[in-house]
Amino acid sequence: MPLRLIGSNIALKFDPTLRFTHLSSSPISSITNYQMESEGLSFPLIHEHPMKPWNDLRKGDCCGRFVSVSDGYYCINCDFFVHKKCGDNLSEFIVHPSHPNHTLRIRSKKGFCICRLCGRETWNTFYRCKVCDFKVDLDCAKHPPPLVIENFKTHSHKLTFLKELTEFYCCAKCGKAGDGFTYKCEECDVAFHVDCVWHPTGELNYSPEVSHSYHSLHPLKLLTGPPPDYSDGKCRLCENEVDEELFYHCSSCNFTLDMRCVLNPPPQSLVDLNVHDHQITLLPRLFSFSCNACGLKGDRSPYMCVQCDFMIHQDCLGLPRVININRHDHRVSRTSVLGVVNSVCGVCRKKVDWTCGGFSCQRCPGYVVHSKCATREDVWNGKELEGVPEEEEDTEPYVVLDDNTIHHFSHEEHNLRRIHGNGVLYEDNKWCSACTHPIGLQSFYDCMDCDFSLHHKCAECPKKKWHVLHNEQLTLVTNKELRVFSCDACNRTSNGFMYKDGDKKLDVLCGSISEPFVHPSHPEHPLYYIPTGELCDGCSNIERRMLRCVEGDCEYVLGFKCATLPQVVKHRIDDHPLSLCYGEKKASGKYWCDICEERTYPNNWFYTCKDQRASLHTECVLGDFEGLMPRSVAKLWGESYEVELNNSVTRPFCSRCKSRCMYPIKLKLLGTSGTYACSYFCSS
Repeated sequence: MPLRLIGSNIALKFDPTLRFTHLSSSPISSITNYQMESEGLSFPLIHEHPMKPWNDLRKGDCCGRFVSVSDGYYCINCDFFVHKKCGDNLSEFIVHPSHPNHTLRIRSKKGFCICRLCGRETWNTFYRCKVCDFKVDLDCAKHPPPLVIENFKTHSHKLTFLKELTEFYCCAKCGKAGDGFTYKCEECDVAFHVDCVWHPTGELNYSPEVSHSYHSLHPLKLLTGPPPDYSDGKCRLCENEVDEELFYHCSSCNFTLDMRCVLNPPPQSLVDLNVHDHQITLLPRLFSFSCNACGLKGDRSPYMCVQCDFMIHQDCLGLPRVININRHDHRVSRTSVLGVVNSVCGVCRKKVDWTCGGFSCQRCPGYVVHSKCATREDVWNGKELEGVPEEEEDTEPYVVLDDNTIHHFSHEEHNLRRIHGNGVLYEDNKWCSACTHPIGLQSFYDCMDCDFSLHHKCAECPKKKWHVLHNEQLTLVTNKELRVFSCDACNRTSNGFMYKDGDKKLDVLCGSISEPFVHPSHPEHPLYYIPTGELCDGCSNIERRMLRCVEGDCEYVLGFKCATLPQVVKHRIDDHPLSLCYGEKKASGKYWCDICEERTYPNNWFYTCKDQRASLHTECVLGDFEGLMPRSVAKLWGESYEVELNNSVTRPFCSRCKSRCMYPIKLKLLGTSGTYACSYFCSS
């Protein structure tokens, strides 16, 4: 049935000053309407993709509300719907009457907003005050609530808008507690949510019954509140949870539709050769099936080709054809049948049903990925590459000149000569410019003309690579300016080389990790990146980014920081190099660190000496500034510091914590004779 705009019987008394003001500061902020593009309409302030005119009954992603007038704009790529009244005539900056002291700026990236006026939650576009973190959704920004409302249906007295944060219980139908701005009746001393008075759901002119093409037996009735107990609370067609504010339902058949599928249901049939060779038809019923595109189970409304016994989830219809994923160096392509028996997914490491569809690499026979795993937000960057030529990139970091000489891209002025480590003599007077650690016992490349060295492993780092922690390709940056950065994987501070893309920065130790990752603490099984939050087996700290063993019930996990700890280090505590010990699970008695003279816990990793009589905290051996190059200048906390080795006979006093600096690297404030910082703890 057609929708119409209702006439309101609420008498409104507006404050003449109660309106928002546009503030134009740039060409984009003065856009008050859409821009035409070939693919649709562009709204650069609220969405990154072109959108097309659209009618929909569902809540707007702009304000989190249902509205009586259903026209708006829709992005098919993101399933993003904006009401016309919210999307038209926007400014980047406004001055709002509810927050007149500061300017509000529009935020269009995904973020959480609880509107301070109406209390509604939105996850997309809203206005925010940078100073006070005051937020309002688009509808309240464009249509501020009036100061006074009279003749409100459920209350006979005048209601006054209070511009102050108040805790209250709403006396409207919702009966819920509130915390924010409110409408109050001074005569009765009762309060109401702004949204219950100014945008009441009951005023929406939706038809109480509709006849729908996917359920012709009975009309569907409009319901509010929780779905019936016998219902699963999901839309029969799209499987989304229905909104408790409004949905349509047939109690005779237990058939439920959310508001978006009432007006815009999926097509009854379609032909798409990228999906299937024949026409496929929607079956709007509840039954269990296996999707041929992803191999996962479904419980309702697939598209089906009876001729081929082919079934597919609705959300698998739009699977991309050719993509890059951050687990593999080559592109992967979608195929209708993987055909690789006894294979495992390159992302989740679980078994793949080879008779179903998925993604595979044409260059690497046997490399396959589940469709759902390949298109996860933390795996794929969202770019369809079908028809886009694949360019061969030069990722080699150096050119071989002879058996012992290379020309590395990070040191173009001179050639580097390979020095073979003998595993006995510890080189502690040279540092690798890439990872900033001492050369130690490893083989390395040394400049024949200046003080520049690279570990052999660090010299092998490719100029570009994909990494499990980022969806775009990372570029190796040599950081010749020695700018200090924090590694996003392990949180170490460094001024060495980094793998970088935009704001994502990884030091070369974490950036070099790829799957499968083999660590000497767990040589029997490789480790893979599985997003989780667990206790690291190295330090017993909870880490969000973990490398996990996926073999059986092993459950061995390492955080990136422990996974990249140096195996051998030199410290003034002992004449011999110290070795990393992976804990002693059956140890008894108390252990003590000879550096800080505090207790150590032998279940955690520690460094030990040649005779294994010492158990030294890893943080005491390495310190907070292990990633800073000695003899460089590091800018931290707004000041410049000289990075110095703490190897003098007498350890200096830290000017912050007033204790002697016990860590191997200390910072001296530039231009002073003795202002030191030895750790982050004492720098604050």
